[in-house]
Amino acid sequence: MDIQSSKGGAVEMNQVQRYQESDYLQLSGIQHFRFCRRQWALIHVENQWAENSRTVDGAILHQRAHDSGLREHRGDVIITRDMHICSPTLGVSGACDVVEFRRGTEGTPLAGEEGLFQPYPVEYKHGSPRADTANDLQLCGQAMCLEEMLCCSIPEGALFYGEPRRRTVVFFTPELRETVRRDSDEMHQLYHRGHTPKAKPSKSCSACSLKELCLPQLVRRESVQTYLRRAMEESP
Repeated sequence: MDIQSSKGGAVEMNQVQRYQESDYLQLSGIQHFRFCRRQWALIHVENQWAENSRTVDGAILHQRAHDSGLREHRGDVIITRDMHICSPTLGVSGACDVVEFRRGTEGTPLAGEEGLFQPYPVEYKHGSPRADTANDLQLCGQAMCLEEMLCCSIPEGALFYGEPRRRTVVFFTPELRETVRRDSDEMHQLYHRGHTPKAKPSKSCSACSLKELCLPQLVRRESVQTYLRRAMEESP
């Protein structure tokens, strides 16, 4: 999709480019990183992956959303899919499932169209809304990339969940944006070191497709030194 940058964008572009394109990490990793730092490192540092029913269903849902050949006009809304985005400031790149460009008084100009259009990113997710902010952060990261590319302000977007089949609005608050910056910085630090954090077992491990590669249950086992010390204390 051919997009022209707005010269009067509402975002103060005082951010300094920090990363070269060769240093970019996957934007989708923000969601993995917030869910579990070890899971992120296994996928993005060690290049390990495993499928389960959740990842397969999610892949099917994203495949439908990422049909880049589909571009729709619905009144004053232009819908584009699989839009590739990046941020030299965050050092990430990826693709948006869907970006709706809504005609209004603010936003960015589009080639061949009159007026301004407000970008509205929509991310498709399998299952139902989650209690944590992992998906919110990924969507916020997409908005921050779009803002940097289009020189406009994006206050909100939406997550479309497969089970209830409805959208959940996400507001890109200063706190959410700061968490995206902080997490992306830590991701780059771990990637540069080639470091995979130790497992921290939780209830979420049972739903992780990498459970058999991560082996979080080994963390619960006591060390050899602890076992020997306990055995000696228990002996008559």
